[in-house]
Amino acid sequence: LSKLSDGFLICFPPSLQVFPSQDPLDRADFNAVEYINTLFPTEQSLANIDEVVNKIRLKIRRLDDNIRTVVRGQTNVGQDGRQALEEAQKAIQQLFGKIKDIKDKAEKSEQMVKEITRDIKQLDHAKRHLTTSITTLNHLHMLAGGVDSLEAMTRRRQYGEVANLLQGVVNVLEHFNKYMGIPQIRQLSERVKAAQNELGQQILADFEEAFPSQGTKRPGGPSNVLRDACLVANVLDPRIKQEIIKKFIKQHLSEYLVLFQENQDVAWLDKIDRRYAWIKRQLVDYEEKYGRMFPQEWCMTERIAVEFCHVTRTELAKIMRTRAKEIEVKLLLFAIQRTTNFEGLLAKRFSGCTLADGTVKKPEVALPSTNPFLEDEAGTETDEIVIEKSDTDKPKKPKVPDNPFHGIVSKCFEPHLYVYIESQDKNLGELIDRFVADFKAQGPPKPNVDEGGAVLPSCADLFVYYKKCMVQCSQLSTGEPMIALTTIFQKYLREYAWKILSGNLPKTTSSSGGLTITSLLKEKEGSEVAKFTLEELCLICSILSTAEYCLATTQQLEEKLKEKVDASLVERINLTGEMDTFSMYIFLQEVCAMQWQNVEHVGDQSPYVTSVILHIKQNVPIIRDNLASTRKYFTQFCIKFANSFIPKFINHLFKCKPISMVGAEQLLLDTHSLKMVLLDLPSIGSQVVRKAPASYTKIVVKGMTRAEMILKVVMAPHEPPVVFVDNYIKLLADCSTDTFQKILDMKGLKRSEQSSMLDLFRQRLPAPPSGAENAGSLSLSAPTPEQESSRIRKLEKLIKKRL
Repeated sequence: LSKLSDGFLICFPPSLQVFPSQDPLDRADFNAVEYINTLFPTEQSLANIDEVVNKIRLKIRRLDDNIRTVVRGQTNVGQDGRQALEEAQKAIQQLFGKIKDIKDKAEKSEQMVKEITRDIKQLDHAKRHLTTSITTLNHLHMLAGGVDSLEAMTRRRQYGEVANLLQGVVNVLEHFNKYMGIPQIRQLSERVKAAQNELGQQILADFEEAFPSQGTKRPGGPSNVLRDACLVANVLDPRIKQEIIKKFIKQHLSEYLVLFQENQDVAWLDKIDRRYAWIKRQLVDYEEKYGRMFPQEWCMTERIAVEFCHVTRTELAKIMRTRAKEIEVKLLLFAIQRTTNFEGLLAKRFSGCTLADGTVKKPEVALPSTNPFLEDEAGTETDEIVIEKSDTDKPKKPKVPDNPFHGIVSKCFEPHLYVYIESQDKNLGELIDRFVADFKAQGPPKPNVDEGGAVLPSCADLFVYYKKCMVQCSQLSTGEPMIALTTIFQKYLREYAWKILSGNLPKTTSSSGGLTITSLLKEKEGSEVAKFTLEELCLICSILSTAEYCLATTQQLEEKLKEKVDASLVERINLTGEMDTFSMYIFLQEVCAMQWQNVEHVGDQSPYVTSVILHIKQNVPIIRDNLASTRKYFTQFCIKFANSFIPKFINHLFKCKPISMVGAEQLLLDTHSLKMVLLDLPSIGSQVVRKAPASYTKIVVKGMTRAEMILKVVMAPHEPPVVFVDNYIKLLADCSTDTFQKILDMKGLKRSEQSSMLDLFRQRLPAPPSGAENAGSLSLSAPTPEQESSRIRKLEKLIKKRL
């Protein structure tokens, strides 16, 4: 800003801040020459230069006046500020003085309150001490009087009054536990203990007099004195109560030990019913005569029954050791049956609260079963062998015992169960021989194209007998005898496989020996297979169906045996070898038998694929021609075949481990070949080519595509792990850790590598939008409900015919 003042040019720095103004003189970029040119644009305008100069000088004077006024005003403000500061300091000094006065008054008030509350506290302590003294004196008076009365009533055997008084005296004495240092209190406590000891000895003597161990006859009815004495015993040392119970039960069972001595005829197993009949009469007699004498919470009836069971178990074990050679199977089973029936009767009558563990376990209600094995046996749903495929991912719950008395007597028969096991070994051997004879006499099953290969009737008979033996043995023992029975089961499962299944396969014209599944699967020269008659094809299908049922049922048998055996023996039950024996009769087992890690190059389709294709081409046209008039049944046959074949094929793929890269490529080629054959299944071998039904095509494409995706995941490198896991989730969309574990096994990864992979897989899993996201994958990992229901209906019909 520049201004003219008295002929001088005054310049201000550009950073100087001024109020907003429209005056050109106030602009930061003021130019004097331009301003003068603005005032005098022409020479003629210089005529009024004096007037312009006067106006500017007037404006300068006004500005000087304004500046002077402002400067003078600022001088007066400083003086006023000093005056205000002095006044504020005086006010602060006055405020400090008032605060000090208030503080002094507060301290005086606090002191007065302390003096008042000190007096109140003293009064409160005096009141509390006085109340405690009065209460203690009352208790002392009650204790002294109670001890005197207790001693007097004890001498007079007034047990009814003593029961209530003694409990009160004991409760009052507890209040003086902290005063035992006082001689008088200690003396009263010793008198109470002496009275308790005297009562205990006196009551025991009264019971000994009323119920002597030997010699005299029992009194005709309960005694009121003894009933009151039992109430006193509840307050005394628990050992007194136990001694009363022990002596009474011993005296009550003394007659039993005499009647059923080892040298008596009624002591042997064939008359074991008389033992249980005797105790039933004794319990009824006790209830009538002595039921009200003992308190209900003593559970004397149950205690008598439990002690009878212990004595009986000891006596039976002793006599069976002495006469072990006389024990026969029928006699042993008769004795066990009667004993288990008695134990069941005890469970219905008593709770089991007096047993050693002191706990009673509530039985678990079993869900109703649809198993055809137990269709006609109500009430034993938990003992069946389930034919349906179970969900192996569900954890098995331990079986809850529903009878707390189970084994309390029957445990003594366990050392002699070898007689039962030997008998079952003999019976099963005869059963297998009968199966062989019946098959030779009746011949192969009649061909029925509509139903396909039926399960051999002997298969149902065998497992029904197994179920009966397993249930019976589990009722006898869940220990070593169950292991011995399992060994017998294994022996005759193998015999059934070789004598019934393998031994009855039809012979080929080119071989003098019997047909084997291996020969069926081997690729013949010129892609030819052995020619069989319709009856022989039906027999082969029946044997394959029977082997499949035996495989599934053996797996369920193993699970049931593990449920029924003791937990410590579960690891010793293993029917894997027998399941492998039945697996030899299933076509797809050839897939698992190949060493896929040793495949060096990818060639044409594998021999097992060629065999499957040739058998399909040979047999499917026969079924289609016989169902030509009912096309819908043939469509159902194709759908059920796909629903059965594809899950089994995928399960056998999982069993192929480890697999090399080349082996996976070969399996992928085989899978594609099978996929093409399955898509062409409805019209295979037909001159009239028809488009397969959409429902069937959808099942095949979905199932075999999953098989292809599994192999593609196996072929993918597992490094880096994140990429491998994401690729698995993308291709399979399966959130099951079990499936992922199987993929890792197929790749041949070590357990340490698998552990880190599984942790990463769980972290990378997407949040499921609903509970049914895996429905598609689950439908291929297990047989469909239609397939299982069809199998069960066929087996149900068979069992109904046989039973």
